[in-house]
Amino acid sequence: MKKKTIVVALGRCAFGSSFSEQKKSIINAANAIADLVEDKYQVVITHSNGPQIGMLHKAMTEFSRLDNSYTVAPMSVCGALSQGYIGYDLQNAIRTVLLDRGIFKPVSTIITQVRVDTFDPAFQHPTKAIGRLMTKDEADEEIKKRNYVIEENGGYRRIVATPKPMDIYEIDAIKALVKADQLVIACGGGGIPVLEQGTVLQGASAVIEKDLTSEKLADMLDADILLFLTGVKKVSLNYGTETEQPQDIITAADAQKYSTEGQFPITSMLPKIEASVNFVTKKEGRKAIIGHLDYARQCVNGQSGTIITA
Repeated sequence: MKKKTIVVALGRCAFGSSFSEQKKSIINAANAIADLVEDKYQVVITHSNGPQIGMLHKAMTEFSRLDNSYTVAPMSVCGALSQGYIGYDLQNAIRTVLLDRGIFKPVSTIITQVRVDTFDPAFQHPTKAIGRLMTKDEADEEIKKRNYVIEENGGYRRIVATPKPMDIYEIDAIKALVKADQLVIACGGGGIPVLEQGTVLQGASAVIEKDLTSEKLADMLDADILLFLTGVKKVSLNYGTETEQPQDIITAADAQKYSTEGQFPITSMLPKIEASVNFVTKKEGRKAIIGHLDYARQCVNGQSGTIITA
C-alpha cells in the first residue's frame, strides 16, 4: 500500500535561538519525526529560521563593520546559510534517532529557492524587521542604498518585504527523493526568495512567510497531510483570555470567519490558518493539523491538535 505523504512544518519551538539551544531542542523534533516514520508516513520537513537568519545577518553586518573590505551579506545569502546549518543539525539528529530505532533511511537537506513576483505589493510595503538596532547615521546609509528602515526602541532597524511564494525551483529534486523513500528537509525559513531574470535567479531582499511556503510545497507534492508543529496543543478562540476555547476541528469556512474577526495573531497563528485553509480547499481528502511538537504522533492519530477541514 502506498505510504501517505505528510509535510511537517517545524516552528521556532524546535530550535531555540542559539547554537547550543538548537543542539538540545532539535532532539525533540527528531523524535517526533521518527515517530511518524515508524508509523509508515513518507515525511518531508520544512522549518522556521527566524532567530537564526537574524543572528546570521547581524553577525555578517558586524563583520563588515570590523573589516570594510567585506560587504554586508544579502538576505538571500543569510537565508541559504540558515538552511544549511539548521539542515545539518536536523538531518544528523534525525539520522541518529532513526538508527537507534533500527531504521535506515537517508536524510537530505535541499537548499531551496522559491520564486517571488517582482510586482508583489509586499515589496512596496515591507514589514519584517531584521538585524540589530542601528544608529541614525547607519540608518541613513541604509536609506541611501534604497533599503527601508523603521525607528524602534530608541534606534533604527532595517525592514524587508514578505512576498508570497509562487514556485519552488527544486521541486523535481524533492519529488525524486520522496519517490526513492528518502526523508527530505526543504524550503527552510520559507525558502530563499528569488526573482527570475531570464536564465538567472536573483536573490531578493525579502523573507517569505514559511507557513505559506509549507503549503505550497505540500500542494506541489500532492501531500495527504500538512502538519504544523508549534508550542501550543490546539488552536484556540479568545486565546490567552479567561474565555479561551480550544478547538478540536475547524472548517475552512469557520477559519476564514474567525480570521476576519481577528481571532488569530497576525505574526504567529494567522499564517498557519491561512495556509491550512489553502491546502485543504484545493483538493478533496486533504487534512491540515496544527498542534504541539511533543504530540506529533497524537496529532496525526486524531488524539491532539486542531484539524482544519474543507
